[in-house]
Order: sequence, then C-alpha cells, then structure tokens
Amino acid sequence: MLQVQDLHVIATEPLTPPRLLKEQLPIDESLAEHVVEARRAIRRVINGQDRRLLCVVGPCSIHDPAAALDYAQRLSALRARVEDRLLLVMRVYFEKPRTTVGWKGLINDPRMDGSCDMRLGLEIARRLLLDINRLGIAAATEMLDPITPQYIADLVAWSAIGARTTESQTHREMASGLSMPVGFKNSTDGNFQVAINAVQSARRPHSFLGITQEGLPAIIRTAGNPDTHVVLRGGRTPNYDARSIAQCAALLTQAGLEPRVVVDCSHAQTNKDYRKQPEVLAALVDQMRQEGPAVMGVMLESNIQQGSQPLKPDLSQLRYGVSVTDPCIDWATTEACLLDTAETLRAIAAEQGGHRASSAGAPERYA
Repeated sequence: MLQVQDLHVIATEPLTPPRLLKEQLPIDESLAEHVVEARRAIRRVINGQDRRLLCVVGPCSIHDPAAALDYAQRLSALRARVEDRLLLVMRVYFEKPRTTVGWKGLINDPRMDGSCDMRLGLEIARRLLLDINRLGIAAATEMLDPITPQYIADLVAWSAIGARTTESQTHREMASGLSMPVGFKNSTDGNFQVAINAVQSARRPHSFLGITQEGLPAIIRTAGNPDTHVVLRGGRTPNYDARSIAQCAALLTQAGLEPRVVVDCSHAQTNKDYRKQPEVLAALVDQMRQEGPAVMGVMLESNIQQGSQPLKPDLSQLRYGVSVTDPCIDWATTEACLLDTAETLRAIAAEQGGHRASSAGAPERYA
C-alpha cells in the first residue's frame, strides 16, 4: 500500500509512563506538605491576603543540576533574611521555546549534544526538583510541552505560560487543569489582552486530549484554575512603568479579574540588557510605595555568575554557573537587590502606619 503517514518521521520511541517515574523517584509526605503550603502562600499573595512580594528568581534555564542545587542552597540561606517581606520561589526552567532553532532545554536534550534523550531528561528534572524542595525552596517552571506536567507538576509551586504560547488553546487548556497558580505572559509585541483572555479561558472548565499516569491517551476534563494571572514581560517597549501597569489593571478590572500583576524584570523590560534588572525591580518597589498593590510579584533571571555563554562541543569547557540561554545577573547582585528590596518594603510598611506590622519575623498579611 502506498505510504500516507510518517513520511517525515525517523523513529518513534516509547516513553516511561509518568507513574513509573514517580514510583522510581517518589515524593514523600513531608515534601508534599511543602509543595502544598508553597502553593497556598502564593495564592494568598495573589488574593491580597499576604502582603509579601512574590519573587520568582533563578537561572534562565537549567543545564547543570549541580550548579542549580548550589544556587538553591544560596537562595535557601537568603530566604531567612527576607521572608518577612519576600516570598522566594526558584526558577527551575527545563524547557525553552526557540524563535527558530537552538537547545530546547534539559528535558528535551539533557546531554546537550542533539541526542535528545528525553527519558533521561525527565528523570534528571524530577530528581533535581526533589532535591530543591528538600532544601525548603519552592520551585517554579514554564510548562511548554503539554505532556511534561504529568511527570513533574507535583513538585512545582508556580508555573508560567510563555509569551509565545499564551495565545495557544492547548496551553490554556493545560493551565486550566494544573494544580498550582499559573501566570500568563503578555505577547511578545506587548499585548495585554492576549494574556487577559488566557487568564479568563484557563479559569473555565475544558476537555482536551492528554495522557494518563500510565501513559495512555485520554480525554482530560478540568474544572478550571482560579489562580491564573497576568505576567508583564514587556513588548516592543518596556511595560513596567506605572502608566502601563495601571492600564493593564484597568483592563483586568473590566474583565472582572483581580487588578494585580507579576512583572518580569528581564526580557523586553530591560531592552535585553540583563544588567538593568535591579533598576527595574527598584522602580517597581518605588511604585508600590506610590501606587498600591497592583504589583504582587516579580521575576528575575539570575545565576551564580553573570552573563551567558554559547554551547560548546566539549561541555567541560562551559563555565560553571553561567547561563547557556539568556544572560543573567550574578548571585552577588541578586542577593544585594533582594536584600535592598526587603529593606525598602519594611520602610514602606513603617511609613504606612495604619497597616499591621509583622511580629516575630512572620510574614505580614491582611486580616
């Protein structure tokens, strides 16, 4: 018979079922409680019950699990110094969308050589998330492939849908069934309405095709995710200024949604100059003094060392703790700007004398 399918398919390889990988790398009760409490804390920030600033901080992408764990240990030590004002969550991004071609992330190509051993990638990703959560650090990631969440979502406290996929029906459907808060980024041209539409869509029930924990094809039916929200990442121009945030907040109000946003301090907000991220963060904190609670969270691309580096055939030549995707600020800069942010937020709280002060280092929350 004349061949009519798989004309461009070289091979089809079986994938480990999600349940089997979870049995090999299980989440225990204490880690499950940690993930659940981290999600609750983020929801309280989204709902305005917790006045801390959500800070999603970490590498643009994970390519070296050892360096990622090193970063997580540093973040864990910093958390104790700022947790009264900042809710720290680590960026643990395993999947990278590409404009044309390039390395697609640790899950897709863990050996970084084009072999694309996704079975190994999923195993490494899950093992690393377990290790990071054991340090008491909550994890955030971008959900790009709709199959991936079945393998790792139980270890993730916050998730993003990127600017290139916010308009995708598949990703809106997926977000409607995820168990953690999900932020939709505005489109790459800066369109707010695309992200607002995505938030509305993902809050509603959906039915779509997916896989079961046994890896079988299935119809997935969801109830909708009430914890979806907008992430501003800039567009043709930055959109972290007070006017842009007020405009987005007004559109959210018109749509019947909470007028609160997370702001990505990188990407188009800095005109792709990663060194300006602390300036963007400082400007946002100043807005919080003047404009109120529209800004509920921020994102920073940060690594152990600054900048970025190209992939090399000899991976031993890669510099430790340096991004292989977007350039990042280094740890010293990260620590300094987060400490400054926490101190400024303490001062703002003191200035706003009508608000309750934190007690014994506990997070300050609304009644």
